[in-house]
Amino acid sequence: MKDKNTVIGIVLLAILFFVFFWYTNKEQSALATYQQHQADSLHLDSLRKITPQQKAAATLDSLHRDSVSKQNSAGNFSNAVNTPEQLVTVETDLIKVVFTSKGGNVKSVELKKYPSQTGGLVTLGNGAKDAISYNINTGSGSSASTDEMNFTASQPVKNADGSQTIQFALMDSSHTGIVHQFIIKPGSYMIDWNIQLNNAPKLITGNTVNFHFVSQMMQVEASNDYERRMADVCFSEGNEFDYISSHTDHSFEKPVQWVSAVQQFFNSTLIAKNNFNTGKVSWTRSTDSSLVLGLVDANLQMQVPASASVNIPMQLYFGPNDYKILQSAAPNMDQIINLGRDMYSFVRPINKYVITPVFNFFAGFISVYGWVIALLTFFIRLVTSPLVYRSYKSGARMKLLRPELDTLRKKYGTDQQGFAMEQMKLFREAGVNPLGGCLPLILQIPIFFALYSFFNSNISLRGQPFLWSHDLSTYDVLVNFGTKVFMIGDHLSLFALLAVTTSFLISLYNMNMTPQDPNNPMLKYMPFIYPVFMLLFFNSLPAALTWYYTVSNLITLGIQYTIQNYILDHDKILSQMHERRKAPKVKPKSKWQEQYEKMMESQKKVQQLKDQEKKNKK
Repeated sequence: MKDKNTVIGIVLLAILFFVFFWYTNKEQSALATYQQHQADSLHLDSLRKITPQQKAAATLDSLHRDSVSKQNSAGNFSNAVNTPEQLVTVETDLIKVVFTSKGGNVKSVELKKYPSQTGGLVTLGNGAKDAISYNINTGSGSSASTDEMNFTASQPVKNADGSQTIQFALMDSSHTGIVHQFIIKPGSYMIDWNIQLNNAPKLITGNTVNFHFVSQMMQVEASNDYERRMADVCFSEGNEFDYISSHTDHSFEKPVQWVSAVQQFFNSTLIAKNNFNTGKVSWTRSTDSSLVLGLVDANLQMQVPASASVNIPMQLYFGPNDYKILQSAAPNMDQIINLGRDMYSFVRPINKYVITPVFNFFAGFISVYGWVIALLTFFIRLVTSPLVYRSYKSGARMKLLRPELDTLRKKYGTDQQGFAMEQMKLFREAGVNPLGGCLPLILQIPIFFALYSFFNSNISLRGQPFLWSHDLSTYDVLVNFGTKVFMIGDHLSLFALLAVTTSFLISLYNMNMTPQDPNNPMLKYMPFIYPVFMLLFFNSLPAALTWYYTVSNLITLGIQYTIQNYILDHDKILSQMHERRKAPKVKPKSKWQEQYEKMMESQKKVQQLKDQEKKNKK
C-alpha cells in the first residue's frame, strides 16, 4: 500500500510540475507578446511624429552616405558613379537586346518568336538579381564591382556582314580602364562579348579576373510547379557535360567552358572561349508562389596573361533549348536538352538516333503535331511488333485454358503446389508462356522514359494546339479546380483521363483472358486500383505524352482483339494440345521449367510433412 501511495504521489507531483511549467510558459509568452505590441505601438507613434521634411532629410542622408561609400570604392573611377544609367536597344530578326551602361552589360533579351504563357514575349536576363560582373582595383586599397559603375555607351554600329557592334567604356584620367564590346548577329541567339583591359596589372590582382554570374530564372510556361521541376544548372567542366538538379552547389576542379541557367525550354549561358580555371556554382530552387523559378549564383575565376593589355573573349547565349542551335553554340551545349540522364541515360541513344529523326521526318510534311505524334506511335508499335506478337498470341491462348484450369483447381483444392505443377504442365502442352504477357509491359518502360524526356524537352511542341489542347508541351485542362487538390493538382486533364481509361480497358481485357486465382481475390481489384494511381501521375504530364499513351493503348486493344478473333484458330490450338498430350515426348523442358518443378516438388513435400505433424499432434 505504501508503494502504491508513493507511485500516486510521484504521478501527482509530475502533473503539478507539468501544469506549473505550462502555465508559467504561457504567461511569459503572453507578456512577451504584450511587450512587443507596446514596442510596436511606440515605434508607430514615433514614426507618425516624424514630419515629411524629416523623412525627406533622412532619405537624402541615406542616399548621401550611399553615394559617399560608392565614391570611395570607385576610387579613380569616381566620375562613373553618379552618371545616370543609359539604356541602348539593339534588335535583330530573332532578339531584342536591351543594354545598360550600368556595368556595361546586357539588361534583358526578348525572344521575338516565343510568346510567354505569363504574358508578352519570353524575356531572359531580366530578373531582379540578374548580373554578370567582375571586380577591379579602382585605386590604392579600394576595389569595386563593374555592375556598380556606369560605363560610357556608344551608339550601335552596323557592320558589312549585317551584324551590329556596341561598346561600353570605363576609363580613368590615365586611360586605365575597360572596354566591353558586344557583337550581335542576325539569325543568332549568341552575343559575342569581348572584354579589353587597358593597363591590366593595375586593374586586377595576380592576373586573375573573378567573374560573378547571377541568373534569376522567371516563369514563362503555364505551370509554375512543373517548370520549376524542369529547371536546373548545366555546365561543361573539363570538356564534359554535367548538371545540378537536386544538389545545391558544385565546386569546379577542372577548367570550365560554360555555365548555363536552364529552364524547361530556354537557357541563359555564360561562355568563356579561353575557359574559367576554377570556381563554384550554387543552385537554389524557389519554393514560394512567386514567378521566380530559382537562382543560379556562380563565382568563376579566370587566369589572364601578364601583359599591359588583355583581351578576354566571351559569349552570352539567351535563347531556346533547340537541339540544332545548341549543337553549333558551344561544345556539349546540346546536352542541355534532357534526352535521358543518370539512371535514364540508356534512353538518350533511343531519343537521339530513333525518336528525334522519325519525329522530325513526319513533322517535315505534317503541320499538326498531334498527328505527327500519332504516326510516331504507329512507327514505334510497328518496330516493336515482332517482339510482342508472340506474347500477345500466348496471352490470347490463356483464355482457351480457363475451363481446364478450373477443373484442375477443383481437383487439387487447397494443394497449391500440386495445382501449380499441373498448371505448368498444361501451359507447356498448350505452348503458352505464362510470363509472355510481361514482355509488352517491360518493353514499354524504356520507351515511356525515352518519350517522357523527349516530349518534356522538345521545344517544337511548345504552343502547338491539338484538338482541345492549346499547347502539347503542357497538360490540357478539362476542369480547373481553382485551388490545389491533394496529390492531383489544380486541374483535371482530359488526355490523362483518356490514357487512364484505355489502360483500364486493357487491364479488364487481360483479366478476362487470364485465368484468375480464386485464392487471391485482391487480383480482381487491380484493374480498378491501378488507374487511380496512374491518373495522379499522368494528370500533370504534357498532353503530347498522354496523347501518345492513349494512341498506343488503342493500338494494343486493336491488336489483342484482332489476334483473339481473327488470327487464332481456337479449334486448331485445342487439337494441337490433345496431340501433344498423346505424344510420348513433348517439347523438352527448359532449365527454368525444370528448376521451377523441382522447387514446387520440394515445397509439396514440406507441406506434406507439416500436414503429417498436425495429424500426429491431434
